[in-house]
Amino acid sequence: MASENVIAMPSASAAPRQTTGICEDHGQFPQTTNVIFGREFKTACPECQLIAKAEEQERIKAQARQELALKLGSALIPKRFAGKTLSGYLAASSGQKEALRICSKYADKFAEIAPTGRCLLLLGKPGTGKTHLGVGIAAEIMKKTDATAVYRTIGTALQEIRATYAKGSERTENQILSGLIGPSLLILDEIGVSKENPSDFELTTLFSIINGRYEQMRPTVIISNLDAAMLPSAMGERCFDRLREGGAIAVPFDWESQRGKEGF
Repeated sequence: MASENVIAMPSASAAPRQTTGICEDHGQFPQTTNVIFGREFKTACPECQLIAKAEEQERIKAQARQELALKLGSALIPKRFAGKTLSGYLAASSGQKEALRICSKYADKFAEIAPTGRCLLLLGKPGTGKTHLGVGIAAEIMKKTDATAVYRTIGTALQEIRATYAKGSERTENQILSGLIGPSLLILDEIGVSKENPSDFELTTLFSIINGRYEQMRPTVIISNLDAAMLPSAMGERCFDRLREGGAIAVPFDWESQRGKEGF
């Protein structure tokens, strides 16, 4: 039987060698040298690696802060409410605690709520923290998810649409409406603020916004000083039906005004 010639193949790597490296900034450090396919790979200074890792983490955090700032800016939250958060809401009474609980849960579960289009109605007396909580929800979901949010009073929305009718306007009514229908969440404030009956223009615009979001199954937070029984006449039966069909959650704010107190 012929003998077989066995050819020894060179090892792909050699055992690592422990040496002493020198860093210009941090001096000597234990260094490991690995040889792989004839090439040497030396470990870097551990202090420099820690610094580089910390700098990368700070860069990522700074980028996240910048992205959040852009989202918050796009949300058009008024300066007075820009710093309002759910955690900063002062809840003393049982009603306030329940309102905070519901709004916090709505924000926490928004990823599940968003595809259903389920709306939230914050209704009741002025100065009770409705806008604070509405804005707090927007800030929370933008901070923790990819969702977008926009805050608008119905009065501002109407003014912006009216402005598009002026000669030379650079924006169209459809663009304004798209900016209200498109975001993941719309906070629509001051519904029914006028003591007079709403005009046809107001009712038509409200329906365009609510129905547009209803068709796209996008949730809306409605804020009003009215109670649930008065809301249909303020926004129109058709609008209210759209909200009701989606299983809207109504939260009553029936305590006295807290304006001037910490947390509001």
